[in-house]
Amino acid sequence: MTSAAIAGLGITELGKVYGRSATSLAAEAVRLAAADAGLPLSAVDGLLVSSGNKQDVGIQLANVLSTGPLGVCATMNAFGATAGVMVASAAKAIAAREATTVACVFADAPLKPKESAGTAYGSPRFNSREIAGLGGWSLAGGAVNPNILYAMCARRHLERYGTTSEQLGAIAVAQRAWAAHNPLAAMRDPITIEDHQASRWIAEPLHLLDCCLVSNGAVAVIVTAGDRARDLEKPPVHVWGWGQAHEVRRMHAGSDWGLVTPAARSGPAALRMAGIGVDDVDIAELYDCYTYTVLVTLEDYGFCPKGEGGSYVEGGRLAPGGKLAVNTGGGQLSAYYMWGMTPLSEAVIQARGEGGARQAPRNDILMVSGNGGILEHHSTLVLSPHARELPAEVTA
Repeated sequence: MTSAAIAGLGITELGKVYGRSATSLAAEAVRLAAADAGLPLSAVDGLLVSSGNKQDVGIQLANVLSTGPLGVCATMNAFGATAGVMVASAAKAIAAREATTVACVFADAPLKPKESAGTAYGSPRFNSREIAGLGGWSLAGGAVNPNILYAMCARRHLERYGTTSEQLGAIAVAQRAWAAHNPLAAMRDPITIEDHQASRWIAEPLHLLDCCLVSNGAVAVIVTAGDRARDLEKPPVHVWGWGQAHEVRRMHAGSDWGLVTPAARSGPAALRMAGIGVDDVDIAELYDCYTYTVLVTLEDYGFCPKGEGGSYVEGGRLAPGGKLAVNTGGGQLSAYYMWGMTPLSEAVIQARGEGGARQAPRNDILMVSGNGGILEHHSTLVLSPHARELPAEVTA
């Protein structure tokens, strides 16, 4: 049996999209994805739904879409790792003949008119009776939102390995250079390392330009069998491998929290399933809630040794014309923030050869990451425009 494949991609309007619910956006994205594949909505017999920060869209989406009978229907949440988990789950369901055509969708609408983007992902409310141990320390110390906690991870790397803020800035600069050629990107004006250093602090050592955007919108993909996808409207994007890994947040003395992430298990697992090595990867679409997330994922996937991520990203290596095409649409730092659907959607575009002025020169193998929590949840996909026969034990 051939691998499963992504046959359709649907992207709604993104960014400051007001007056629409996440459910409405999700429904539009699924309809767009089905149309992109050249399929009627009635062909969809599986639905996997990921809701964003507000968690306000679920399997009731099937009623809005008026789908036919579904063999698979579930809400999934591994935070930013969910997109990869959904695609892997869809591939397994197709191999098990539980469904033939699975829509995977993410939607979110946290932005509100006249409210700052920061309020969408502000400090959560806690029930003090449920806080114990290190959780109580975080609450008492004010380390209660992602900006602060990711800054702590980045600080550990800077102090342990001598990584610099300018090296983190090189990631932001490279991704903005890619975004300049992406018509869907919210931020397309070029930036320099000096611009990065001059941007205001969010939580040291993270500047504003180290941090992702906040966006309203939805993205969906249609997953089906690879041999079936060949006969549909768009070139299929074959799923060669997948992996996921999850770890609790260990903030005690002597831990490697923030320095080694679940990507170190998820990435190699996906590569093993695909039967390739990291040196075979042409394009890496990496979850980039912060520049530091890109750096540590590159290390944990094995693109460079641990602790050498800072020097690896310097000199335009990740920018257009560099040695490794990374986040070719601008990523969440410069394009749009749709959790794990941001890197996945760009991977589909690149695998199809539809990147236009930002199309990477080689697209035989693409690696896609998803990250959730504070470097606690991770998913990986290995994609290709080429079909691959899977071993019987994988498709059984």
